[in-house]
Amino acid sequence: MPLQRQVYPDIESLSQAVANFAATALHSTLNHQAQATLVVPGGSTPRHYLPALAKCELPWDRITVTLSDERWVDVDDEQSNERLVKQHLMNHLSKKTRFIGLKTQHTDPSAAIETLHQRLTILPLPPSLTLLGLGEDGHIASLFPGMNPDSLTTHHCIAVAPPIAPSPRISLSLPLLSQSKQIALVVTGQSKRRLLDRLTEPPDPGLPVVWLLQRIQTSVTVFETNDRNS
Repeated sequence: MPLQRQVYPDIESLSQAVANFAATALHSTLNHQAQATLVVPGGSTPRHYLPALAKCELPWDRITVTLSDERWVDVDDEQSNERLVKQHLMNHLSKKTRFIGLKTQHTDPSAAIETLHQRLTILPLPPSLTLLGLGEDGHIASLFPGMNPDSLTTHHCIAVAPPIAPSPRISLSLPLLSQSKQIALVVTGQSKRRLLDRLTEPPDPGLPVVWLLQRIQTSVTVFETNDRNS
């Protein structure tokens, strides 16, 4: 499996390393093209590394930020990934930095697919850098075990009904995620790190993280810590 694993003693050092890696990746893209796209996740861990990334000196007016996935809740809801990313990243950047959210006024995410596909089409693609978390069940973005990876659409996003969750979700599609120029996986806690250990064995084909690794043309840089302060 194309994993480059880096281990850090605590969430603070991991967060700074993720921010430095992201800044380098974005600079690399911008050295060769006018615009770059950064994909970021929701969840608890980004609360640590997004503020560190916001402090990096980058030409943010040339970078578009979007989400790996979103819960189908109002953007002001505490569970909204858009709310989290704006609070910890976008509100600290140049007002010229463009943000593309994944929530619409549709009552159901399945009805929003075409609208969101068109919204995402204006992004500089493929993504320059995609940052992802990892669920203890092996899910990435909102791609969960039990889904059929061979039927995951040619659209840029898919509607998802998670097996255990209070609300439906929208997720970037597996094809779009796998096209990213660089991918970083941020993993905290021993149980998730043990899951990564299992990927060096014959990998479980039911894990979404395995679907991604089998499709990418690059390696994945993994930032790990046992620190569960995340």
